[in-house]
Amino acid sequence: MSYETVYTIINLSVMPAWLLLALAPGTAVTRLVVHSGVYPLALGIFYIVTLSMTLFFGMGADGGGFGSAAGVSQLFSHPLGILVGWSHYLVFDLFVGAWEARDARRRGVAHWMLLPCLFFTLMFGPVGLLLYLVLRQLTGKGNMSLVEA
Repeated sequence: MSYETVYTIINLSVMPAWLLLALAPGTAVTRLVVHSGVYPLALGIFYIVTLSMTLFFGMGADGGGFGSAAGVSQLFSHPLGILVGWSHYLVFDLFVGAWEARDARRRGVAHWMLLPCLFFTLMFGPVGLLLYLVLRQLTGKGNMSLVEA
């Protein structure tokens, strides 16, 4: 299977979860599929396998690693390194989006107001999180802190 095919598969694999967060946020299916940890577990296993292949089994770029910017750049110069990095983004962005959805529901933030935050979290990670924290502040549903005392 080509790297491009694997990239497409992992990219498409998270779309059902994002659609559930957007279109069926309070359903049992969303709780089971998105909030249960299934996605972080599955993508986490994929990440560990591809990271191990890259770092320990010589299947990635020579000289790639996390010790310097040049090493990281070299790591991501290989298609397998790109899959490692991309799966990292996918699992963390989805984790943050799921947290935003749970937090918004718990705080009584209108779901329609959350939708742009979810979109930006999917597409631009930290931008969506920041947008959600600003939304909480502007709606009086919480402050900019991720954790409140």
